[in-house]
Amino acid sequence: MQATHFPVRTLSACVPLVLKSAASRSRKLNVSARMGPARTAVDEVNKGAFVRTAAGFRNKVAPGTQFEPEAGRYHLYISYACPWACRALAALHMKHTGWAFVSPDDPPLTSSTGHGSFSCADCVPDSVNGAKFVRDLYDKAQDTTGKYSVPVLWDKKHNTIVNNESSDILRIFNSSFNELAQNPSLDLYPEPLRSKIDEVNEWVYNAINNGVYRCGFATQQEPYEQAFKELFAALDRCEEMLGRGRYLMGSSLTEADVRLFMTLIRFDEVYVVYFKTNRKFIHEYPNLRGYVQDLYQTPGISPSVNIAHIKKHYFTSHPALNTYAIIPMGGEPWWEQPHGRAAQFPDAQQPWDK
Repeated sequence: MQATHFPVRTLSACVPLVLKSAASRSRKLNVSARMGPARTAVDEVNKGAFVRTAAGFRNKVAPGTQFEPEAGRYHLYISYACPWACRALAALHMKHTGWAFVSPDDPPLTSSTGHGSFSCADCVPDSVNGAKFVRDLYDKAQDTTGKYSVPVLWDKKHNTIVNNESSDILRIFNSSFNELAQNPSLDLYPEPLRSKIDEVNEWVYNAINNGVYRCGFATQQEPYEQAFKELFAALDRCEEMLGRGRYLMGSSLTEADVRLFMTLIRFDEVYVVYFKTNRKFIHEYPNLRGYVQDLYQTPGISPSVNIAHIKKHYFTSHPALNTYAIIPMGGEPWWEQPHGRAAQFPDAQQPWDK
């Protein structure tokens, strides 16, 4: 069958980001927003503790459903700053390697109503919906939750949001388009490992993926300290597991690794300072350091990482956390260095290992 194309537009809540297109086009996007309240992560606090709001669109792409797997029908909206969006983007690249070029930019979230504009040389307009902000997509899909987030998987046929839950979209890309994919043999959610993957995903999400946000957006000391303790206990647990196997599932690369990686790659550059997760850097954990290097150098994953965009967005989007929007200097790309984990775990050799 014809290889499908997934142009990916990067947008964030009320901020202009970018379109990723298979045609590798880059155009400029200037942004403004219409009136109305918008909710962001800093608003999701209950009694001093950060509590994430669930995604509102959870449809599947499958034969015989409203959303059939078809070439050229769907678009993915992302933000390179967002670890949730980038897990979906990584799965797209890993299953459909070489399709598209991404050239995004993550400007600051200037206000909860979406006012303010940002011009960037590599921003690209949304040629599908003409959206200037991600909230425009939610309005078009008649969403009533008022929380505008990425990723967004958009159906051009029905002009609506299919799904905005990153874990769902990751699995959609893993299996729903195999007949159209260039790398259909890669299975990030294999049947024999699903119960174990689900178990690991659960505690990694609570303590690490969401744990850094529970630290960063806490508004009282006690919830912060609780999240901090759980975070580093979970990181210690991962460090021990990765001393016994190349991946969280041992010899198999799975979605659990993609999900964990997207938090770890942001940890030293952003979370240690911005979210006050400062007990230890990831590069100070021998196994986690090698693991991040290993995954970053896995085909399809590095195109979902842009450290400059990550730092720019985080450090300029929340005045309550960084009043003057100063972006820290420093940091070395240690994730690009050799890791040696293929030789350390010969039972987990992959086709791309040299």
